[in-house]
Amino acid sequence: MNKPRRAPRRRVDGVLLLDKPSGMTSNTALQIARRLLNAEKAGHTGTLDPLATGLLPLCFGEATKFAGELLDADKTYRATLALGETTDTADAEGRVLQTRPVMVSADELAAALSRFLGEIEQVPPMYSALKRDGKPLYEYARQGIELERAPRRVTIHALQLLSHDGNRVEIDVACSKGTYVRTLAADIGEVLGCGAHLAALRRTHIANLDVAQAMTIERLEALSMSERDACLAPADALVAVLPRAALDDAEVARVLHGQAIRWNGPAGERWRLYDGESFVGLAATTGDGWLQPRRLVATPTS
Repeated sequence: MNKPRRAPRRRVDGVLLLDKPSGMTSNTALQIARRLLNAEKAGHTGTLDPLATGLLPLCFGEATKFAGELLDADKTYRATLALGETTDTADAEGRVLQTRPVMVSADELAAALSRFLGEIEQVPPMYSALKRDGKPLYEYARQGIELERAPRRVTIHALQLLSHDGNRVEIDVACSKGTYVRTLAADIGEVLGCGAHLAALRRTHIANLDVAQAMTIERLEALSMSERDACLAPADALVAVLPRAALDDAEVARVLHGQAIRWNGPAGERWRLYDGESFVGLAATTGDGWLQPRRLVATPTS
């Protein structure tokens, strides 16, 4: 029996804000969304652990050129800590290493959280995708091998205590790139003296993007193709935090040929470029008064 022919992939440009479910890898979520949109080209802006839920921006077509913009962005998470129990992965998927009694007051918890505000050092967990000699650390960890890891400096912009019920603590964490929230959970547990691991994690913000704007896979599946297309944000949603530069016709023509235009501003300042309401791409100022194109869309999009 001949299998039905699949429709050819189509050009799709834009950003889908997906609310990723727990238990699914980021790549699986991307491939499902790509299939539902029948898109030629797709990518994501950085992964979420399978355990985690929440905001996962997915890029299609021309938007994939700007996917890396969110890698360095600040992020916000809602984290649930399980006090009194440490695991080898620092989260709920790991093997329990130690159980300790929990006798933590609200004042002690507030004092512990305050110690992690600002710039701190974190030792990356062994169960992470960081590589040593070309191999992810988690592969060594699965073999029972513990490697020395240099601490990294990250910034915790805000820690808000949302609830504290026995051995369960829920907090909001606003942090810089590279922050391991499960390491933060384990470190908070050690300061409290009872140990802890990350029981649940939900990403709520990346830069100016909010999970409240995100779409679940189930909701996406229920829509028609045209309705799915309407859910896509434009490519410049990924760079909305950058200042906007409105170009005239002559400037647009130069930029589209990769040529710099005269501009005032400190060296290295980045701008998002527009031809009227159409997004053209990104540029950066040079030290001698020019705005140099860095990354352009194939066809300006509005």
